[in-house]
Formats: sequence, C-alpha cells, structure tokens
Amino acid sequence: MSPIAPVIPEDVDAATDSTLSQLEVKLGRVPIRHSPDVVGVKRAYFWAARLDRLGMGLLRLGLVIVLLWIGGLKFASYEADGIVPLVANSPFGSFLYHHRPPEYRHYMNKEGEVVPANQQWQKSNGTYPVSYGLGVIIVGLGLLIALHPVLPQFSAVGSLLLIGMCFVTLSFLVTTPEGWVPALGDVHHGFPFLSGVGRLIVKDAIMLGAAVTTLADSAKAYVKRRA
Repeated sequence: MSPIAPVIPEDVDAATDSTLSQLEVKLGRVPIRHSPDVVGVKRAYFWAARLDRLGMGLLRLGLVIVLLWIGGLKFASYEADGIVPLVANSPFGSFLYHHRPPEYRHYMNKEGEVVPANQQWQKSNGTYPVSYGLGVIIVGLGLLIALHPVLPQFSAVGSLLLIGMCFVTLSFLVTTPEGWVPALGDVHHGFPFLSGVGRLIVKDAIMLGAAVTTLADSAKAYVKRRA
C-alpha cells in the first residue's frame, strides 16, 4: 500500500475557500447554491461565509486610516497636551518628559483652549517633541500595513509592531490615574468605572485583535509568494 501524501493547499485561504466547494458535493456534486435544501437562512449564511476576504480588506483599511489619522493628530498641540497623563505615568515613557507627575495636572489645556502659560510649561516639559516622535512612529506603522498588496512581508512587520504598541497603550489602564472615574462624591468611581480617557484606551483591545489578524494574513500572502 502506497503512503497517502498529505494534501497541502497553496495557502490557508485556498483551504478556507475550498470548504464551500466541499459543501457543494454533499448532494452528489450538485452545487449547494443551486440545491433545493439551501434556502432562506441557509442561503444567507452561505453568502455570508464568502465575505471573509472583504472583511479582511476592510479591517486592514480601517487600521491604516486610524493609524494615519491619529498619528497625524500627534502634530497638533491639543493632542500632544492630551497624552501627557498617559506618557508621564507610564514606565515606558515617563523618562521622555522633563517634569515628573503629577505636576502636569496644573498645566493641562482643554481641547481647543489656549493658555500661554500652560503651553510654555508643556514646551519646557518636552511635550511636543515627544508627541511628534510618536506621530512619526504611528504614521509609519500605518504606511507599513498599507503595503500589504505589494510587500506583504513589510505589512506583517507593521502589524507585529502594532501589536507591541497595543500592549503598551493597554498598560496605561494600570498606570494612568486619569483612566478611572475619580472619587468626587459619586459612588461609581475607581475600578471598573472607566473615565473618558479609560474608555479611549480600552478600545485598543480591538486594535490588538485586528493587528494579530492582519499579521497572520500578510504572513500567509508572503509565504504564498515565496512558494
């Protein structure tokens, strides 16, 4: 008896797509889309199962848009001021500033507000150069991920770096006091009551999952090309 050679699809996506083809032969090789058994809800699920590539494209596009947009905003003064509590309290970034927390609390500008004295303190703190540097990094990640159609190996690197960034940003929930509702009289304060800052941070859990997914997809595309 000759050994049975393993069947290795050209890529994992081809194997996924072939699942529908396997379903089509269930009823004597009658295409399932034309089978009388596939009606109503079953037909809706059948077509929904073919949206995975569209979903992946939209997921990657969403990451690129968010990264380019948020990265670009890091060059705006209000955004640079807004991330001070996050960076100043983090062991990964506090060394980048010249002043130690909680001194920054006396010099925080509201979004759209211009207080020259506060801005002067932010300049002495190194707030703006740090924000510009973060902006360059975030925009760079967006551009790397956008290279998927032509250089999937670079896109995979961008997704991998984004995974690392997400772990750092999610750690802000632990290190940033402003991430939780303060005790100002309401019984709902502290953990697990996220403030506006905390709600903004926790959304990076979704970005983390998206980055892992695009990493795997770009790696598959690169392996396919190499094969």
